[in-house]
Amino acid sequence: MPELVFFSGTMDCGKSTLALQIEHNRSARGLVGMIFTRDDRAGHGKLSSRLGLVTDAVEVEDDVDLYAYLVDHLSQGRRADYVIADEAQFLAPEQIDQLARVVDDLEMDVFAFGITTDFRSKLFPGSQRLVELADRVEVLQVEALCWCGARATHNARTVGGVMVVEGAQVVVGDVTRSADEIGYEVLCRRHHRRRMTAASARAAALSPDVLPVTAD
Repeated sequence: MPELVFFSGTMDCGKSTLALQIEHNRSARGLVGMIFTRDDRAGHGKLSSRLGLVTDAVEVEDDVDLYAYLVDHLSQGRRADYVIADEAQFLAPEQIDQLARVVDDLEMDVFAFGITTDFRSKLFPGSQRLVELADRVEVLQVEALCWCGARATHNARTVGGVMVVEGAQVVVGDVTRSADEIGYEVLCRRHHRRRMTAASARAAALSPDVLPVTAD
């Protein structure tokens, strides 16, 4: 039976890499996929991974009905055997409903990939709807690590290396941005709660409050 599967995890845990692997494996068997994405780091209409892999995709805007898009695509005699939706956290809840309808009415597998929570540890609306509707939710096993070496479970937004907890829910950035830009960092729960990023941890280690060492 076709399924709606939600692959979730933090930033930097290999979601897009897995999406590209699924695309490769299925296309190698002669299947044709429809790839949707939104706000990918590589730019408009791209699905990319940090390993340097990239492929073309359909950029999803707010007003796109994904079910109607697939029906129109098929009615024109084109082929689609399955759907990949990357950056699915940025989709609207009604677009997730449309993906579920693709599974049920068009009998296609839909593989959605996304971050579950934002930089404030709040659910993205699209991810929440996926958790509610998906036939399966798979937490990716390639663990991203906090700067301390513990398993990273939270996404932090940073400005100049300092964690921020206010602002718009969606600001496109990446874990590879330089320290003076708006970027993201994955943290364990303890350091997310303490707002301690790698940069602030280094600053604390270099604090002048450390007792001086003097020769006898």
